[in-house]
Amino acid sequence: MLTNVAVLCFDGVAPFELGLLCEAFALDRSDDGVPPIDFAVCALEAGPVATSSGGFALNVEHGIDRVFEADLVAVPAQSSGQATPPEVLEALRQVYAAGTRLISVCSGAFTLGEAGLLDGRECTTHWRYTDQLASRFPLARVVPEVLYVDSGQVITSAGSAAGLDACLHLWRQEYGAATASRIARRMVVPPHRDGGQAQFIARVVPDCDADTLGPLLTWAVENLEEDLSIEALAKRAHMSVRTFSRRFRDETGATPHAWVTAQRLAAAEELLESGDESVERIASRVGLGNAATLRHHFTRARGVSPQRYRQAFRAAALT
Repeated sequence: MLTNVAVLCFDGVAPFELGLLCEAFALDRSDDGVPPIDFAVCALEAGPVATSSGGFALNVEHGIDRVFEADLVAVPAQSSGQATPPEVLEALRQVYAAGTRLISVCSGAFTLGEAGLLDGRECTTHWRYTDQLASRFPLARVVPEVLYVDSGQVITSAGSAAGLDACLHLWRQEYGAATASRIARRMVVPPHRDGGQAQFIARVVPDCDADTLGPLLTWAVENLEEDLSIEALAKRAHMSVRTFSRRFRDETGATPHAWVTAQRLAAAEELLESGDESVERIASRVGLGNAATLRHHFTRARGVSPQRYRQAFRAAALT
């Protein structure tokens, strides 16, 4: 279980990305039933650390030794072109070798790359820097424009909001969908965006709901058992399939099939955590038809079967 998080920073750290890691893991949300995390911000030495925003520094209480106590070491964004101190790179290599999980936000991926931890691994960063990441670390398998990549022990994420998505993904993995949803609700952000979703949308959504797919998406989430094929959704939106598919990708950053599947799996997670219904019944309720189809999609997306997911998170959800 994730119980101890250390954020490793050095001169040039981006304060916003550091702040989102604090928001995700440092706040005590035990009154909402969220397990508390032993959290620390660490530097090479305790003391002041300059930020990428001119005019102020951080007073960091913990030195670099604190990272060796953590279950998760997080690397926030740094100033563009900022050289990473060799001691930071060595610490990252050591915690990785010990089995500690790592997560980077935005340009923090370059720090992991300098440590050699992206070699042979799928990874990502902010869309502006993916070409640079691939050029600097040719052994890394850079996936452009996605929100985050979970390659097992190492998670890399794109810009600021995608960093929160990756953190919520971790919470979901460790403590289940209900806990991740509680945290997201407190932060007033979507509880789940799939890592493969595009980092940005091509169309600026206007304020008028009539001009967006917002009402249709809300209806779909509330009616997952209905026919949500692209043909059915396009008909409901009074568009051709081709136009609807383009509009959907522009507004959500995902294909209709990927988006609908993600919503159905998220609903299945909460049903598995909160009740005793059979996998067959849950599959029907979320629109995946039967247990075999749910098992296929669930195992592919989550890495465990629905039954194992229920065993892992049901007790936690009931406490």
